[in-house]
Amino acid sequence: MHSRASERSLVGEKHLTHYQVLGLARSASERDIKIAYRKAARIAHPDRGGDPALFRQITEAYEVLVDPARRQSYDKSYGSAAPAGSGARTASGAGSYGSSGSSGGRAGFAANGGFSTRRAPGSSGERDKAGDPAVYVPAYESLADGETPLMPRSTAAQPVHGAPRKRGVFGASSRLAREARTAQLIMAQVLPGIPAARLVNGLTAPFNNGYIDHVLVSGYRIAIIGSMLVPDGAYRWDGSALAHGSRVAAPPQLIPAARQFQDLFPECNVTAWVCVHSSTGNLFEPVIDYARGTEPDGSNTVNMANAARFVREVKHFLASGPSPNVVDLHVLDRLLGGMY
Repeated sequence: MHSRASERSLVGEKHLTHYQVLGLARSASERDIKIAYRKAARIAHPDRGGDPALFRQITEAYEVLVDPARRQSYDKSYGSAAPAGSGARTASGAGSYGSSGSSGGRAGFAANGGFSTRRAPGSSGERDKAGDPAVYVPAYESLADGETPLMPRSTAAQPVHGAPRKRGVFGASSRLAREARTAQLIMAQVLPGIPAARLVNGLTAPFNNGYIDHVLVSGYRIAIIGSMLVPDGAYRWDGSALAHGSRVAAPPQLIPAARQFQDLFPECNVTAWVCVHSSTGNLFEPVIDYARGTEPDGSNTVNMANAARFVREVKHFLASGPSPNVVDLHVLDRLLGGMY
């Protein structure tokens, strides 16, 4: 897990999904995939002086995406099959995903192949603010003629994606009520103040058959969010359980998902949050007393807070990132691929 103190501006090379290697949108048809592969293979084939490593990536991407069953399985894995640090270029407009095409607070490929959130040369010295208009990376204006964007601009501009869906039979009603409360809270009190923030509801957990209620991303910070619903009263959080008198309530198990997401998105700071809702709807209930070192300030693996404090601390967590006004289309595209 990346702490706020250790968060670096140079965060390593990006994962490129098979779609990005071929320069395709996730909605590409089988015909689109075949055409993109033929074009890319002609450029990258070793017999034509191309890069053998890039050619292998192009071939692997094609073999997975052209097979409907393998493509479906790949899509559900958040596109995690692309190796980290591969340094691969896209087939159409190599390296174009690294430029932003507009000034101020840019993220892009650094000269050494790493992904950097440092400012572009010539940008103003003022730090980007979470309330600034959203900047898309890569910028739609930077696409070459005929180049396919990662997703339609209308999709990228949409602040909320997906919705909780019914899973199983027992407890579904109360679980859906908790998820709906959290989603409504985020939409009403977090998204309006951070134009680049995107809420993704209803994801499968990486590498297993579990589920994640919500993921909130802005710039290069990701908040994995679960919910609890408890009676009003005084509680104590010791970092692992929420105690009310002699009764102990276990929170959603978010640590494995947070660690897996950190592996999948090494360019981001990933932190987990549990929003504890009051049964009466009071945002300031329940009252939670924290053991030393467990305050919900975003520095812990799992942060526990009532609705009012959850909103305040999550907004601060997202806003204090290196480029909080950036919508990274690579990250958003992969998150959308993980929705069930």
